[in-house]
Amino acid sequence: GSAVVQLGETSVMVTAVSKTKPSPSQFMPLVVDYRQKAAAAGRIPTNYLRRELGTTDNEILTSRLIDRSIRPLFPAGYFYDTQVLCNLLAVDGVNDPDVLAINAASAALALSDIPWHGPIGAVRVGMVNGELLVNPTRAEMASSSLNLVVAGAPSSQVVMIEASAENVLQQDFCHAVKVGVKHTQQIIHAIQQMVREQKVTKRTPTKMFSVPTEMVEHVRRLSSERIYAVFTDYAHDKISRDEAINKVRLETEEELKEKFPQAEPFEVIESFNAVTKEIFRDLVLNEYRRCDGRELTALRKISCDVDLFKPLHGSALFQRGQTQVCEKHKANYIMCVLSGVPISSAVAGVAIGLISKANPDKPTEIEDYRLLTDILGIEDYLGDMDFKLAGTNKGITALQADVKIPGLPLKVVMEAIQQATVAKREILGIMNQCIAKPRERRKENGPVVENVRVPVSKRARFVGPGGYNLRKLQAQTGVTISQVDEETFSVFAPTPGAMNEAQDFIKEICKDDQDHQLEFGAVYTATITEIRDIGVMVKLYPNMSPVLLHNSQLDHKRIKHPSALGLEVGQEIQVKYFGRDPTDGRMRLSRKVLQSPAATVVKTLSEKQSITMGSSSIHRDGSDS
Repeated sequence: GSAVVQLGETSVMVTAVSKTKPSPSQFMPLVVDYRQKAAAAGRIPTNYLRRELGTTDNEILTSRLIDRSIRPLFPAGYFYDTQVLCNLLAVDGVNDPDVLAINAASAALALSDIPWHGPIGAVRVGMVNGELLVNPTRAEMASSSLNLVVAGAPSSQVVMIEASAENVLQQDFCHAVKVGVKHTQQIIHAIQQMVREQKVTKRTPTKMFSVPTEMVEHVRRLSSERIYAVFTDYAHDKISRDEAINKVRLETEEELKEKFPQAEPFEVIESFNAVTKEIFRDLVLNEYRRCDGRELTALRKISCDVDLFKPLHGSALFQRGQTQVCEKHKANYIMCVLSGVPISSAVAGVAIGLISKANPDKPTEIEDYRLLTDILGIEDYLGDMDFKLAGTNKGITALQADVKIPGLPLKVVMEAIQQATVAKREILGIMNQCIAKPRERRKENGPVVENVRVPVSKRARFVGPGGYNLRKLQAQTGVTISQVDEETFSVFAPTPGAMNEAQDFIKEICKDDQDHQLEFGAVYTATITEIRDIGVMVKLYPNMSPVLLHNSQLDHKRIKHPSALGLEVGQEIQVKYFGRDPTDGRMRLSRKVLQSPAATVVKTLSEKQSITMGSSSIHRDGSDS
């Protein structure tokens, strides 16, 4: 199937294809490839080869967005290679193409003969000044405090949610989800109308994988009690529980191979997995018991500690259950607080899981369900949802929901948000007991940034020939220096000690032995330190950077080299001070103004402008008389 979806001047084409023979792999081999080529914007790629190269991060994230929206609606056991290729045909810079790609993929699959329980619809919801906007433009999103992408299925069910927000209140966020789902139904109805017009008929797969009933019953008789005993033994931790289940698995599989010698290896494995999943889910649904003994809404044991490593700007250890995360000066909340970064409020995250029971008459509807707070890995693997929410005590900052069933009722989504909010506040309380606010004072080894003023007249000395002094300063102290303006340099030091060392270095370079207040127009004695082709380098006082006295300022006579005046290194000469050049701050000196002007010979001719020689005279016009 194929479809082209357009919004404004942005167009996306999606093609979907699936093989007619099943794949040997025992999972749904779905490939979603979204490509955003430069030609869609009327441009040539700006890389060296002027060619489209590998996929970008944005293309990968958009592909995942599409995959997570359409994957839950494929039939269980449909293990056929399927590809969904999305090409951006044109982009106007106003409307984002990612949501269009989801809708185009939905239309392409719905119009194809590929078995798929769609269609779905997707919209983006923004919030500007408290007002919700559906499919806002890029300009509107720049000022939006919410970026919510929601994919909905028929009957106002939710398939996928992804959102980032600027501390949006829970009630506003829930309202945005409801508005988004409502607008997805319009897209779904439009696709359904096209399907009816095209009279699409879905093909019947030649083979759908299902676990053999006889093998499942045999596993129940052999191992159900032992599996139940493992899941109800709360003395187990993650590792010991996995080891116990694997021990039962190996013993059961050996007996299955003897009982069913013709069975495929994956049938043996899936038979045991089916019974394990059934027992695990029944414990939650019927007995309200989790495999680690917690209540459905209880968190694992949480502990956190800070300042584990003193030399670092910040370090923290956060442990939940058997999972530990050690951070060293990265962008999570605790690390920013430890480093003195003025974070406005604490941020925490939690994952909510789902164990559901489908309606036997309508498999797409949920008959019963249980929401689980702070899910384990096994609860994610054997469950129906991974609903991750992050935020502050005030509101929500991020949310991502991965769903394995064809859709969630809005009621379940709202309950998941509420349950996650309660758990999030409990986690924040534990974190605030550890460290409640950013440090008012930085650690002794914290980074420091200061501005240093270097007069223009001393900039050459500060930088050094070819930047030698700057490189030396950075190599010795570890600081980084960047120029702000003509007289100001920004110095970034990893520690206050490095900053002090850098400041001492700069003062030593730029300081003078004595503070000379030179007077404009005054005459001073200068010492020649170097003779060059274009002039001489002189000093007015010790520890002063030599100043060039150009040939044009040495004497009234035009000379090509200072040696023409008999000047030598070490010789003292008188110069006049004329201040500093306003552009580069260099000292302006002159010796020429102190020299007597050269005598000029003026010859005055007679009135007749002639010179008499003997008895003859020669006029200026050359005639003789």
